[in-house]
Amino acid sequence: MKINRVEELVGITKKNIRFYEEQGLLNPSRNPENGYREYTENDVKALERIKLLRKLSVPIEEIRMLQEGKLGFSDCMERHIIYLNHKQHDIGLIMELCTGMSKEVASLEMLDASKYLGEMERLEEEGTHFMDIEKKDIRKKKIGPIIAAAFFVALMLALMALFCWAYVTEPMPVGILLLMTLPLLAVMIGVVCALILRLREINGGEEDEASKY
Repeated sequence: MKINRVEELVGITKKNIRFYEEQGLLNPSRNPENGYREYTENDVKALERIKLLRKLSVPIEEIRMLQEGKLGFSDCMERHIIYLNHKQHDIGLIMELCTGMSKEVASLEMLDASKYLGEMERLEEEGTHFMDIEKKDIRKKKIGPIIAAAFFVALMLALMALFCWAYVTEPMPVGILLLMTLPLLAVMIGVVCALILRLREINGGEEDEASKY
């Protein structure tokens, strides 16, 4: 079946389906005649399982481990329950802090931020998490694309420098030099643009949408 039909059956967008494919959680076969993806009932069931687990906030990495048989389902749920208990405990403490602030502070101008920041630091030392830990995961996801783009751009710059060196040592028509260097420059610009788009996706595009399922 085509992706439009899968989108209707599972109730998630094509963008998210593609995202899960990129993450290796879904591997549909391809039609040898036209190269198009062909989804099966098993793919639909796999997507439904992914959707359920993501709605329960199970991390993508743990879903991958489940699929690869590196993590048992019961163990996964037990680990997730422990995580949710910690999260619930953190939320309870944050609620207490917010309740106290609502009773003690009448306006923003009267808010003694240093006092409450000190209280937050104390709670963080005891293990409470105020910042969303998913932001740390986002930062980690950015590292790979940035390193790959930087390596590729450095390679293109090295080639351009080599061509310029050759032009100095073995004079050639300027047109030939431009013919060799301008495509490299265009590729570098394309890589930078692709990196910017990928970082935007990680910040709040595909990554953010997929995290809802």
